Amino acid sequence: MNVTLWIVQLILALGFIYSGSMKTIRIESSKKTWAWVNDVPKSLVILIGSAELLGALGLVFPWALNITPVLTPIAAIALATVTLFGMLFHIRRKEYQELGVNIFFIVLALIIVFGRL
Repeated sequence: MNVTLWIVQLILALGFIYSGSMKTIRIESSKKTWAWVNDVPKSLVILIGSAELLGALGLVFPWALNITPVLTPIAAIALATVTLFGMLFHIRRKEYQELGVNIFFIVLALIIVFGRL
């Protein structure tokens, strides 16, 4: 079970590192990839990306270093919440093609929450 949870944690962390870096470091690329980025303030996009990057670190390092490991499921809850709000945002905009990734990330985050508590 521990190995499975580590695989899930790493997959989710890599997904959020990619997504977060697109929203913070490569914002011009994200404008071409995701239409919604052009419609919201740049500062909000960077804030979301920063939260995703911090959450990705929280999925791995607290548990790996055994320093306050309870932060790992907390990070997973926070990322699931961010993703849920993103999902609601996409539904409101009728961007249904984005929902699959959101659902996948929420499921992975919940696996981590329940597996690590």
